Amino acid sequence: MCAGALAIAAETSSETPEATANKRLELAKDQLDRIKSLVDSGALPRIRLDQAELDVADAEDDVILAKTLYGDMPVGEVDDKLMENMVAAAQRRVERQQQRVDQARKLVADGVAAESYVAPFDEELAMRRTNLQLAHSRAHVMGELAALAKFEKTQQEIQAVTRLEYHDKFSKGMEHFEGGANFEEARDLKPLELAFSKKFDRKLPISADGETDLHRSLGFDHAGRVDVALSPNDPQGVWLRHYLRVRGIPYYAFTRAIRGKATSAHIHIGPGSTRLHNAD
Repeated sequence: MCAGALAIAAETSSETPEATANKRLELAKDQLDRIKSLVDSGALPRIRLDQAELDVADAEDDVILAKTLYGDMPVGEVDDKLMENMVAAAQRRVERQQQRVDQARKLVADGVAAESYVAPFDEELAMRRTNLQLAHSRAHVMGELAALAKFEKTQQEIQAVTRLEYHDKFSKGMEHFEGGANFEEARDLKPLELAFSKKFDRKLPISADGETDLHRSLGFDHAGRVDVALSPNDPQGVWLRHYLRVRGIPYYAFTRAIRGKATSAHIHIGPGSTRLHNAD
C-alpha cells in the first residue's frame, strides 16, 4: 500500500466506507494528474498513464460499491437501477483486474518478471470475483426486501383507507357519494366485476341489474343501476366503495333496511332510482 493510501486508512478508520472510497478516488485522480504531466514531459512511459487511468476507473466503481455493497443502504432507497449499477461496477473491476493479470503473465512469459510476480494480481482478481458474486447476491436479496417493503406499504395504505371507510358516519343508515362521472353499465360494470373477482376470488354478488319486479313494486325506475349484496362496512363492501370513489362513480350505500329506500344492507351503484310515473 502506498504512503497516501496508508494516510487515508489512518485518517478514515472511523469513517463510512463511502467516505473512505471518495478519499481514495481523490487520491487516484491526483496521482493521475501527476503521472500525466510526467508522461507528457517524457519522464514516464505511456503505459504508466494507462495504469493510472485504470486506477481512477477502479476508484470510481469502488465509490459505487462502497454505497451499495459495503455500506448500510436503507431498503427504501433501493431500486432496480441502483442494483444494476452495483453489479456493473463489480463486473468492471473484475474485467480491469483481469487485464492486469494478463499483462503480468505476459511479462513472466517474456522473461521480464518471475512467476511469483503474478501472485498478488491473481489474489486481487479472486477477491474481486468474490465481490462480484456478493453483488449479485445482494442485488437479489435487496430486490426481494424492496418488493416486500413495497407490498407492506401498499397493505398499510389499504388498511388506512379501510379504517377511514369503517369510521364513516352513515347518516341514518345511508351514505351517498355523488361522484363526478356517470355510471355507464356497458362500460363500467365489466371492469368492476373483473377487479372484484381478482381481488376476492369470487363473483361480484349482484342482486339487481337494471329494472326488477321488486323495484317496480316499490315504484322505482332502476334501469341503468346495479345493486350489490354487500354490507358497506364489510371488507368487500369497503373495497367496492373505495373502487367507486376513486373512479368518481356515484353510489348509495345502505347499512340496513330503510323504509321506502332499501329492503336490506347493500350498495346501489349509479344515480338514485327515480319514481315511476304510474307509482302511487
